[in-house]
Amino acid sequence: MSFEFFCLTDPGRARDNNEDSVAVDEQAALAVLADGMGGYNAGEIASGMATAFIKSELGRWLTEASASASDTDVRRAMDICVENANRAIYNAANSNPQYAGMGTTLVVAVVREGRLLVGHIGDSRAYRLRSGKLSQITKDHSLLQEQIDAGLITPEQAAYSSNKNLVTRAVGVEDTVLLETHLHDLQPGDLILMCSDGLSDMIDDAEIAAVLQSTNDLPAVGAALVAAANAAGGRDNIAVILVRVQGGNASAARSWWPFRR
Repeated sequence: MSFEFFCLTDPGRARDNNEDSVAVDEQAALAVLADGMGGYNAGEIASGMATAFIKSELGRWLTEASASASDTDVRRAMDICVENANRAIYNAANSNPQYAGMGTTLVVAVVREGRLLVGHIGDSRAYRLRSGKLSQITKDHSLLQEQIDAGLITPEQAAYSSNKNLVTRAVGVEDTVLLETHLHDLQPGDLILMCSDGLSDMIDDAEIAAVLQSTNDLPAVGAALVAAANAAGGRDNIAVILVRVQGGNASAARSWWPFRR
């Protein structure tokens, strides 16, 4: 298999600064997306630290370990790198009053032959488009998701809730953080989307799926997603990473990874 990557961020229509950050290491088949939070420029600092640190540390490990590393080894490396990034952001927040309370969501993806390893924290998401069907493959760490899980509100009611953007887990807010990890199968033609809530809050899954299928050109797809979010109001920064799976043979289907925590 081979993989094509594209990433893009946009400040949106309502904000002057951009607290979303993306990073891609094509050689290591690694993609990282973060949506920062905090006063002043603290959110921008937190997200930038997360993506730069994980791209550098995990990217180097993946390049050196190459195909000899097992999926368990990769998952362990993801855990360690994210925990180190969390500690760096937490320490920076506690040593600089301007950065107090800063943090960031995170989605990190490692693409391997026939499979996708995904780790996430917060409400930034990963989706997989296969044969015209879009599936959300991460589950938000948010108050809204907890209310849905508890049966207090429906997903339809959640779209109009005032509790959006209240995350229950974030990088850098506490001295430790738990990365939720999953393994998914990949087939030729699959398209992976990673995004911040600046996209998923603005346009629904049906519109996301329609845009993803509008052209085979990844830069055009990314630009169209951003344009759609901005046309719907652009109330937040928008971050998008796209990964297309090309060639190879279809692998056996696998559901949610047993390593999920």
